[in-house]
Amino acid sequence: MLQFQPLGFGHKVINTSVGKMVYYTQTSAPWLDTDTENLPPLLFLHNFGGGASAYEWSKVYPAFASERRILAPDLIGWGDSAHPVRDYQISDYLNAIAEFITQTCRQPVTVIASSLTAAFAIRLAISQPNLFQKLLLICPSGFDDFGQGAGRRLPLSVINTPLLDNLIYALGAENEFAVRNFLQSFLFAKPERVSQEMVQAYLTSAQQPNAKFAALAFLRGDLYFDLSLYMQQLIIPTVIFWGEKAQFTSIKLGRRLANLNINAIRDFRAIADAGVLPHLEIPEVIIGLLQRYL
Repeated sequence: MLQFQPLGFGHKVINTSVGKMVYYTQTSAPWLDTDTENLPPLLFLHNFGGGASAYEWSKVYPAFASERRILAPDLIGWGDSAHPVRDYQISDYLNAIAEFITQTCRQPVTVIASSLTAAFAIRLAISQPNLFQKLLLICPSGFDDFGQGAGRRLPLSVINTPLLDNLIYALGAENEFAVRNFLQSFLFAKPERVSQEMVQAYLTSAQQPNAKFAALAFLRGDLYFDLSLYMQQLIIPTVIFWGEKAQFTSIKLGRRLANLNINAIRDFRAIADAGVLPHLEIPEVIIGLLQRYL
């Protein structure tokens, strides 16, 4: 996945209890200098779904590389990080993200995250608030918020059928047509914004050995939870951004979640003409908004 990183960004590796995590950061000109390691850390966490990886944020984080130490990991089971053959659980990701922060950050970190991973960040900020300075979140959702399942699109009996699960993944994530269709039809508000590079980045991630295990855990709903049960416990200052045309998790749901904790949720910003990944679809808008809150 290094081939999809911006100029001056390379990868490093840490070990977690679940496996190795690859992350991208400033490693060469024009970003790297003697003070880079001492810059305040800015952690970008990508969404889940077939082909997901840190590439999702790659159009945004270079804008902050002069003033922040960028940390953009491929989460376990995705991108170039380890793909252990296992039934992934929520605890796997909570533990791995917490271990990543403690190993890479010497001070509380500002986290920028999207969708289900943003919901994981909220849970971590509740259980380990000392790790966090601020949360800037895109469409945070546990995909079972207020008891209303939002993510599963196939019956469990189908997803869990041996051999059939391989076919589902091959047809839905491991070919260029399916990847392009998913980005255009479900993740973006305007299909013409999907570039060939985006399709190739998602396809490359989806074709990694054993990539199906994390993707199918997400598809089955093994990682879903009701975020509304946690929102009132959050004390870390948080800003939420929501694409007005986001599918699966509507902006109405976002406002309902934000209203559960008006003390911690400092602002809620609707983003017009954007889907669930506005930071990939219209990165220039997200950069401008993030600069305001950073």
